[in-house]
Amino acid sequence: MNDNTPSTTGDQIAALQRQVFSLLIALIVVSGTLTVFLYRQSSIAGKDYAAIEKQAEQIVTAYNQNQALMVGFVNALVAYGQTHPEFRPVLQKYNIVPGPGAPSAAPAAAPKK
Repeated sequence: MNDNTPSTTGDQIAALQRQVFSLLIALIVVSGTLTVFLYRQSSIAGKDYAAIEKQAEQIVTAYNQNQALMVGFVNALVAYGQTHPEFRPVLQKYNIVPGPGAPSAAPAAAPKK
């Protein structure tokens, strides 16, 4: 047998106890380190969220202020597309369809007899 191996059952039990104790200490150190790391990441993420929240509020405010202008522009495009049939493929390409309240297209001329 190897000289480093315990020979009696009592020695083997004592070696296992030391190993279990060492593993328990290692587990406590690793879990403590992980806890500190996750707490630090949570703190940093909270600060990032607060900074981004202010920027997002500014963007949403600017969008809400310009929304009426955007809707008016789209309505003007739809009205132009209603009077100029050659522009309709452009509207279809960008999936701009006339709403239910949009003016209808000019009626086609009646065929001459």
